[in-house]
Amino acid sequence: MSPRRVRFPAAVEPPAAAEPVPTIGPVIFTVDLNGSPEEIDLSGLPCPRLVRALSNALVDVISSPGTLRDRSGVRYVVKRIREFVEFTAAALPDSAAELRLSNLESGLLDAFETRLIARYGETSKEPYLTMTYLVRLLKLVHEAHPEAFGAAFHARLGFTSASAHRASTPLDAYPFPVLDALEATARDDVARIRDRILEGEKLASTGRDPRQHGWERLENILWYIEHHGPLTAEDASYKILRPWGGREELNGRLHLTARDLVPFLLLLVCQTGMEPECVRQLRSDCLASPARGYVSIAYVKKRAPGSAHKTVRVADGGSLRFPGGVIRLALRLAKRTRELIGSDALWCDLGGHGRARASFDEGPRGRSDVTRRWMSEHGLDRLADRDGSPVTLDLRRVRKTVKSRQYLRAGGVLEDFASGHTRPVAAKHYADIGAHEETHDQAVEAGLAQALGVALAPPVVLSDDGDRLDDSQAALTAREIESALTGEQDVWLASCRDFFASPFARKPGAACPVPAWGCLECPNAVFTSRHLPSLLSFLDFLERQREEYPAAEWTARFGLAWDRIVHGVRARFSTRQIATAQAIAEGGSDRLLLPPSFLEVIA
Repeated sequence: MSPRRVRFPAAVEPPAAAEPVPTIGPVIFTVDLNGSPEEIDLSGLPCPRLVRALSNALVDVISSPGTLRDRSGVRYVVKRIREFVEFTAAALPDSAAELRLSNLESGLLDAFETRLIARYGETSKEPYLTMTYLVRLLKLVHEAHPEAFGAAFHARLGFTSASAHRASTPLDAYPFPVLDALEATARDDVARIRDRILEGEKLASTGRDPRQHGWERLENILWYIEHHGPLTAEDASYKILRPWGGREELNGRLHLTARDLVPFLLLLVCQTGMEPECVRQLRSDCLASPARGYVSIAYVKKRAPGSAHKTVRVADGGSLRFPGGVIRLALRLAKRTRELIGSDALWCDLGGHGRARASFDEGPRGRSDVTRRWMSEHGLDRLADRDGSPVTLDLRRVRKTVKSRQYLRAGGVLEDFASGHTRPVAAKHYADIGAHEETHDQAVEAGLAQALGVALAPPVVLSDDGDRLDDSQAALTAREIESALTGEQDVWLASCRDFFASPFARKPGAACPVPAWGCLECPNAVFTSRHLPSLLSFLDFLERQREEYPAAEWTARFGLAWDRIVHGVRARFSTRQIATAQAIAEGGSDRLLLPPSFLEVIA
């Protein structure tokens, strides 16, 4: 019996494959920030699929080398994620619980950006900074799930901001005297810190256990700190410690304090020009390859692509004028604190309650009050900034000033200056700043003058015998020389080779149309000692005009004429000839009056 064939009705089709269950990402997770854990809880947010995707991206950013490694930065981004997710849920209330990545539309990002601008203002950098982090995270989501977003939303991720203000004006440098004062004060303060701790160690070595021999002697208290760690409230009462300045003062005799870090960091940035965040994150093994008075500082520049490991070669020696020496001193003075907490951080200090800590592993914030007090203690806040306001300490500006000095010493040559930067970054952020405006203006003026010198031939100057006194290549015929000596073609300040063959005339044969002092720039002009009195009178007039005009306007009006007379004509005659012409000019009365055409031009 042959097998029966089973036929399915045409309307019945095999069931479609089930949609794969999406990978569940973390919503409560812990990240490691330089050995310190940070718990992030996003479990209470709506739009769970979006939250999980952004959480995965955030973990990737924190886990990989980059800029997001300090606690304050991570918390800032987490706050922005919360704001975006809550905004998305409010914008799509009916579908928030089931929202898929494919449901996101490009207008959502633009609307979120508009809300940020309305909150912070059009000139604030916060909207742009927020969008920078958000778009970065969403790009990572797209890399992990290439088909998740729609085409329009994916295209929107191609740029950070549609309208947010980007703070693109680079920080300006301090005046150089301010930099010198900051560096000198920091160096002196580091020396005092050194003396304080070394003296504390010397005293501690002579002390005995105060629990047996009494807390009345300073050396006994320091002995206790040396052998049992920093004093806390449980060790001794404030009444006992008050004669020696209290607990913090006593701990500071053997340990660095938060205040001590201000001059140390400032001095190193002044000496090396390193990025402040890189100086803060130096490790205890940062010095390498010492040789011939130099040593390399190894550091990580987290802002660089791939969190680049870099080195900078600096001077080394047994003085606080050498960066290598400053770091070695910091290693020595913080060694006790570093061993107490088992850290490899270069900078370790004591908190207010005697708690030893790695100074910057949780980020640099929260120290502005300490910095302001340090500036005030040394009178540095009375220094004047470029705009006349009191100076406030910003290590980024200190670095900018160090770079500015390097730039000026390199003569503005980017190839010599752009070490550690691409040429565009060096030009935009370190060369094109307010401190260099005058230098750049002078360079432009010098370049224009040089170009003009190439295009404008030197004046033609003749002796009384018709000999050439100038360096011009212009040829003169015998007839032109005779005309210049006799005054046949005089035009007030000079003789003209041919008044009706002017290079400035609109058509051949037309009279010369240039201003009265245009002869000074004209290749037809010929100058002799006979013209010196008029030239010197005109020069005296130009000098008087300096009192009538701002320097820039005077230069624009008369600078070239002044230069042609002083360097192009007067310099060709002897001192005696000039003295004679000056005497004649002073006694020439009406003969040397300025012509009406000249007065019309300068009016």
